[in-house]
Amino acid sequence: MSKGSQRYFLGVDGGGTGCRARIEDETGNVLGQGLSGPATTRLGIEEAWASIARAFNAAIEEAELSDEDLGRVHVGIGLAGIGRIGALEALSTIPTPFASVDFVSDGMGACLGAHSGRDGAIVIAGTGSIGLGFAEGRNLRIGGYGFPISDEGSGADLGLKAIQMALRANDGRIEKTALLSEVMQRFHGDPMEAVAWMDRSSATDYAALAPMVMRHADQGDAAGRRIVQSAAEHIDTLVRTLFDQGAPRVTLLGGLASPLQAWLSPDVRRRLKPADGDAVSGAIILARRSAGEDASRAPPPVDAE
Repeated sequence: MSKGSQRYFLGVDGGGTGCRARIEDETGNVLGQGLSGPATTRLGIEEAWASIARAFNAAIEEAELSDEDLGRVHVGIGLAGIGRIGALEALSTIPTPFASVDFVSDGMGACLGAHSGRDGAIVIAGTGSIGLGFAEGRNLRIGGYGFPISDEGSGADLGLKAIQMALRANDGRIEKTALLSEVMQRFHGDPMEAVAWMDRSSATDYAALAPMVMRHADQGDAAGRRIVQSAAEHIDTLVRTLFDQGAPRVTLLGGLASPLQAWLSPDVRRRLKPADGDAVSGAIILARRSAGEDASRAPPPVDAE
């Protein structure tokens, strides 16, 4: 096939911590990749798009595509916060030189990549938690309504539970453990410092305590074990519910996926499936679908990490 008739597929994964882009040719060869900073509509449409553009421009530059080539590039973008009111409409009005541009949430992009575009679901256990998937034409969603009212089993939830128990132990209401003592040390042993911290802290700040909770739990700390076991039970429930709702396969993703594996119920561990590809792979599948391809027959996603 001559370059003049070649189509290209550009995938972008825009999340709250960073943005990644990858461009492939029709046979799935990776031609270029790019990185940039956070891309989420929470930062505003202009800033989110600027980050997306920095990532895909870097990928296009590495791929050495010309301005003429861009008219044969189909783009798929998985973006955090795409469900915010008016976000998709605003993004859709931005002019581009591409043949097509399609959007999904970053979670749905990850799900497409995890199962090579086939029916399936994911549970994300990171700063937050959520279950997402596709089954027989239906979109599945379990939880993920935001911390602190939801996101059970997440890093933020681990941090919150640790602080709550540390304050109880400081009062003498429950037994003090090494974990709970270390939590209080962060507040110099003063509950009112914890209150002041609470007033200015985000889910990310609470999630920063999760590695400490996991460390103490793995070392046998009673409070840590109680917190982590509860989190694992919430993740178990998300996985089982997705299967109950028709997902033929489920993959566990996110920063807590590996640390929590050993804490999950044996039946859940047995049923979990490794991811085929990453969220950028999912965005490329979306781009191929936008171009009218049967994504299930497209080349398997490339995990370039």
